[in-house]
Amino acid sequence: MNYTIPEEVFVKAAEQYGTPLWIYDRETIEKRVKETQVFDTVRFAQKACPNLSIISLVRKLGGVVDAVSAGEIVRALKAGFKGGQQKGKAPEIVYTADIFDKDALELVKEHNIAVNVGSPDMIQQLADFGVKSELTLRVNPGFGHGHSSKVNTGGPLSKHGVWHEQIKDCIKLAQNNGMWITGLHMHIGSGSDFEHLSQVCDAMVDASRRLGSHVRTISAGGGLPIPYHEEDKGNRIDMKAYFELWDNARKRIQQSIGHEVHLEVEPGRYLVAESGYLMAEIRAVKKQGDNLFYLLDAGFTDLVRPSFYGSYHGISIIARDGRNLDETVPKPCTPRVN
Repeated sequence: MNYTIPEEVFVKAAEQYGTPLWIYDRETIEKRVKETQVFDTVRFAQKACPNLSIISLVRKLGGVVDAVSAGEIVRALKAGFKGGQQKGKAPEIVYTADIFDKDALELVKEHNIAVNVGSPDMIQQLADFGVKSELTLRVNPGFGHGHSSKVNTGGPLSKHGVWHEQIKDCIKLAQNNGMWITGLHMHIGSGSDFEHLSQVCDAMVDASRRLGSHVRTISAGGGLPIPYHEEDKGNRIDMKAYFELWDNARKRIQQSIGHEVHLEVEPGRYLVAESGYLMAEIRAVKKQGDNLFYLLDAGFTDLVRPSFYGSYHGISIIARDGRNLDETVPKPCTPRVN
């Protein structure tokens, strides 16, 4: 595996802090944030990595943040982000979910947190709770895609977002309660390929026609793929081409409504995944029939993705004493977390 952090740093960190231990490379995060800043606003989907230091770093780099729970709103506030909406600026915190719980509603009201509603019920619940504000609408465009069916967030089998045929109903519900929907957001899944991501642009243009001249912000959502296998490192998403697709969609919308539209992107995993390393110590090695097992002190609670999503994560071994290790585990070698 090609590290962005020297091996001796891993060894010293394990000695100082013990294992299991997550280590992050700041330079990688800075690079990914810069890449995505071709968009007007980079909104970090903090569910990808709710580490307070990383959320604070994104803030220092000029990004803003998305929250999907009351706890994530609290984390954003602790990291220095503020609620409220300043004219001409993107809100620093946006709450995006399909439901409210009592804690989230109270935080939204107390801190004037912008809300990206995922269901018509949320609009009415805001009004009933005494909140009247501008809203954005997360739209399910009727299709989705992702590297796993478990991360597909669009289409009729996904709970996420307002069904595209209900946009006008949401507009009416908001207006009846003294609120306006001024933005649209679409996210169809994590790890979507370029072809599917580009299809969302046309769906956004179509959805904006139903919102009309009130639309001021559109969000491309997230789901930007990253390379997991070494052989895929040179096959990164073309960020410039991706932005140009969305910029073209934005221009089509602006031509239709006659004023400028703000363009956001909402990456999560794309900003942080390649910066993170889970360090674990091998505590036992044993053979079970024809299978060789390396037993670690890290488990399901430290890295859920291989078991939950069937995802690939490269593994390599570093000797504590610095000696070269030339033993190779025969392929296929699939990490298994029990």
